[in-house]
Amino acid sequence: MSPEKMVHMANQIATFFKSQPGEDQAERVAGHLRDFWEPRMRDQLKAHVAKGGDGLDDLVIKAAQQV
Repeated sequence: MSPEKMVHMANQIATFFKSQPGEDQAERVAGHLRDFWEPRMRDQLKAHVAKGGDGLDDLVIKAAQQV
Protein backbone atom coordinates (compact mmCIF):
# COMPACT_ATOMS: atom_id res chain seq x y z
CA MET A 1 0.00 0.00 0.00
CA SER A 2 1.24 3.52 -0.63
CA PRO A 3 2.70 5.27 2.40
CA GLU A 4 0.21 8.10 1.95
CA LYS A 5 -2.77 5.73 2.09
CA MET A 6 -1.34 3.94 5.13
CA VAL A 7 -0.83 7.25 6.95
CA HIS A 8 -4.35 8.38 6.04
CA MET A 9 -5.93 5.13 7.27
CA ALA A 10 -3.94 5.11 10.52
CA ASN A 11 -4.81 8.74 11.22
CA GLN A 12 -8.52 8.02 10.62
CA ILE A 13 -8.35 5.31 13.28
CA ALA A 14 -6.66 7.73 15.69
CA THR A 15 -9.31 10.37 15.02
CA PHE A 16 -12.06 7.91 15.87
CA PHE A 17 -10.48 6.78 19.13
CA LYS A 18 -9.70 10.36 20.17
CA SER A 19 -13.45 10.94 20.19
CA GLN A 20 -14.01 8.09 22.63
CA PRO A 21 -13.91 8.59 26.40
CA GLY A 22 -11.06 7.32 28.50
CA GLU A 23 -7.33 7.67 28.72
CA ASP A 24 -6.41 4.47 26.88
CA GLN A 25 -6.78 5.68 23.30
CA ALA A 26 -3.28 4.54 22.24
CA GLU A 27 -3.96 1.06 23.57
CA ARG A 28 -7.26 0.92 21.72
CA VAL A 29 -5.66 2.11 18.47
CA ALA A 30 -2.99 -0.58 18.92
CA GLY A 31 -5.71 -3.17 19.54
CA HIS A 32 -7.51 -2.13 16.36
CA LEU A 33 -4.28 -2.38 14.36
CA ARG A 34 -3.58 -5.86 15.77
CA ASP A 35 -7.14 -7.05 15.13
CA PHE A 36 -7.83 -5.59 11.70
CA TRP A 37 -4.55 -4.83 9.93
CA GLU A 38 -2.66 -7.69 8.33
CA PRO A 39 0.96 -8.26 9.42
CA ARG A 40 2.40 -6.60 6.29
CA MET A 41 0.43 -3.43 7.02
CA ARG A 42 1.58 -3.39 10.65
CA ASP A 43 5.17 -3.93 9.53
CA GLN A 44 4.88 -1.06 7.07
CA LEU A 45 3.50 1.19 9.80
CA LYS A 46 6.29 0.26 12.21
CA ALA A 47 8.92 0.89 9.52
CA HIS A 48 7.36 4.29 8.78
CA VAL A 49 7.45 5.17 12.49
CA ALA A 50 11.09 4.04 12.69
CA LYS A 51 11.91 6.49 9.88
CA GLY A 52 10.31 9.36 11.80
CA GLY A 53 6.60 8.78 11.26
CA ASP A 54 6.13 11.66 8.84
CA GLY A 55 2.45 12.65 8.69
CA LEU A 56 1.29 10.32 11.45
CA ASP A 57 -0.80 11.50 14.36
CA ASP A 58 1.04 11.27 17.70
CA LEU A 59 -1.56 8.77 18.88
CA VAL A 60 -0.69 6.44 15.98
CA ILE A 61 3.00 6.69 16.80
CA LYS A 62 2.30 5.73 20.44
CA ALA A 63 0.08 2.87 19.31
CA ALA A 64 2.62 1.56 16.82
CA GLN A 65 5.08 1.09 19.66
CA GLN A 66 2.57 -1.29 21.29
CA VAL A 67 1.84 -3.38 18.20
